[in-house]
Amino acid sequence: MSRAVVALGANLGDRGSTLRAAAQAIAAAPGIRPVTSSHEVESVALTLDGLDDTKPRYRNGVVVVDTDLTPQELLDALHRIEDDHGRTREVRWGDRTLDLDVIAVDDLRIDTDTLTVPHPRAGERAFVLAPWLDADPDAVLPGVGRVADLLDAVGDDTARVDEPRLFDPAPTSRTEPAAAAAPAAAAAPAAAAAPAAGAESAA
Repeated sequence: MSRAVVALGANLGDRGSTLRAAAQAIAAAPGIRPVTSSHEVESVALTLDGLDDTKPRYRNGVVVVDTDLTPQELLDALHRIEDDHGRTREVRWGDRTLDLDVIAVDDLRIDTDTLTVPHPRAGERAFVLAPWLDADPDAVLPGVGRVADLLDAVGDDTARVDEPRLFDPAPTSRTEPAAAAAPAAAAAPAAAAAPAAGAESAA
């Protein structure tokens, strides 16, 4: 299983709802398990000619997932989610209802006609680095450096949006209370069956 980082962006329509719906779709896709996600940030539109204040502003976020998919299969799954949200690709770096990018997959280096990993411009973009750092304070862009250091270098020109994270963290901690209860159950053998019957399973 691989650990993958996916960046989300949208500057058309109900941007926040679109990002949250897309994050949920990523988390629910076959072969993908959600790990953590960022809060949304807002940023100025970046076009081929540079930053453009006349364009609708972007909402951006990052999700981190574990996946059994190959990097190309992951990209294909992201493209299907983009298509479900009306994404078109007539203009490079144009306005879009939804943009999903594979930023990193473990420490892999990939350069094909359809996919380059790590993303070649991720280390220059605060709208990727800021939410990635929010999702994972210890994040490292493979072959480049710590995300915190990269964000310091480029400067954070994004604005945090007062909304919940794109999805809840992976529920691995939910099993801990049940494990902690085991010694107490051992101390009372006659009642051991009752807690087991009501034990909460991990989602």
